[in-house]
Amino acid sequence: MSNQPIFILPEGYQRTMGRDAQRSNILAAKQVAETVRTTLGPKGMDKMIVDSLGDVTVTNDGVTILEEMNIENPAAKMLVEVAKTQENQVGDGTTTAVVLAGELLKNAEILLDKDIHPTVIARGYRLAADKSQEILNKIAENITENDEDILKKIAMTAMTGKGAEASKERLADLAVEGMKMVMEKEDNKIIIDIENVKLEKKVGGGTEDSELIKGILLDKEKVHSGMPRIIKNAKIALIDAAVEIKSTETDAKIEINDPSKLQEFIDHEERILKDMADKIIKSGANVVFCQKGIDDIAQHYLAKAGIYACRRVKKSDMDKLARATNAKLLTNLKELSKDELGFAGIVEEIKVGDEDMTFVRECKNPKAVTILIRGGTEHVVDEIERAMKDAIGDIAASLRNGKVVAGAGAPEVELARQLRDYSNSLSGREQLAVLAFADSIEVIPRTLAENAGIDPIDILTELKNQHDKKMKWAGVDVFNGKVVDSWKEGVIEPLKIKTQAVKSASEVAELILRIDDIIAGASDRGRGMPPGMGGMPPME
Repeated sequence: MSNQPIFILPEGYQRTMGRDAQRSNILAAKQVAETVRTTLGPKGMDKMIVDSLGDVTVTNDGVTILEEMNIENPAAKMLVEVAKTQENQVGDGTTTAVVLAGELLKNAEILLDKDIHPTVIARGYRLAADKSQEILNKIAENITENDEDILKKIAMTAMTGKGAEASKERLADLAVEGMKMVMEKEDNKIIIDIENVKLEKKVGGGTEDSELIKGILLDKEKVHSGMPRIIKNAKIALIDAAVEIKSTETDAKIEINDPSKLQEFIDHEERILKDMADKIIKSGANVVFCQKGIDDIAQHYLAKAGIYACRRVKKSDMDKLARATNAKLLTNLKELSKDELGFAGIVEEIKVGDEDMTFVRECKNPKAVTILIRGGTEHVVDEIERAMKDAIGDIAASLRNGKVVAGAGAPEVELARQLRDYSNSLSGREQLAVLAFADSIEVIPRTLAENAGIDPIDILTELKNQHDKKMKWAGVDVFNGKVVDSWKEGVIEPLKIKTQAVKSASEVAELILRIDDIIAGASDRGRGMPPGMGGMPPME
């Protein structure tokens, strides 16, 4: 009896322990990082992802690639979470964060092979990450909303290497102008909700045909052909109520025995609808946007009065219209008066591509605007939209934080240099972990050089040499293969990209390092792991 094995887990479970568990997790994370690594920088390449339905995505946006890949491995999923956090917090720098996390784990593996305990490495990484925040904040430059030139450079840096690069100057102008319009100040603090810059994409025309609309673009047409196509000096009513006869909440039956009563019933309904239309007409509104339906009879009366109307407008668009036109969103027609109306210089219906759309333009001091993105094909338009999202996120992060750094690998080399100095103040094995962290940070300039076909060893040696001479913004010029002052070259990024990437990458590296036992349930769907992803069934 004493030799009989004891099973504490049900049949079909798999368990990986100790060094094997650590290795499989690190291998999975490294593979994710390697996947997106080639997309980093202006010379980064794109990935084509084809899903199970045959839909094609062509992009070099880190978070888009990782989400579309449908990753199964639990450790690899943690790196996808890093990319998502970076996307939500800043809107850019997702590839940087994932590549950094992969490199931190790769260097941790070398320390594990030297029999340094994982918790010691994790502690060293935490010390280095805290010090990194301090160093990055110290080397950053200040910026305000008046530094328009720097804001444009930030937007252009975000778009470099993406499909939007050919028209990046024009698109950067649109992004900066749009962001400055929706920006608000409270107690000297800048408040920006990037949701107020609506991105509307339409295939057709070239990227240079993209435009900023000082107002809102709606994917809607006027409800009645008799309505005017264009209204100047528009007085806009926003109604969150049905301009039609409401059906009862409960099942109700109306019995009519006399034919004359039927006509009375129809006439009564018509009178109710006419009253509704009259309330709108009396308010002085000449444009109506309704979140619910508008009855055909009401449409007729509105058209007769020369009013432009759209129905079933999305809630999010109604909120943006309220911010752009300064109109009040009403849930009851009885409250409608001229004080509740908003203003726009022009409201018109224009055919864009093969669809009729409603443009609400020339609003006074709009707090919500639209950028219409044009491009030759669907894939081009999608990639430009992603580039614009990155640019808008970067501008918002820079203005909120008020601090920026140069790009092109300069802050990473400076950070690594100062971390190595800091490691000299430490004793014990944590010092080795801090040095490994400093080496990991240098993966960014090294990858930029590799993706551009430049010798990474030569360029890193030259970069370190320049930084030792106190040139803190010495970075890689991927187009000429030289070291340049990246600030003067106009390669500028928000500080938040760097601080968030270092924070997320170090946290996930520490988390993965501390795992020494993987207990995985049997897969009831027969799904195997993707090849090379640690050879372990997915967690349920």
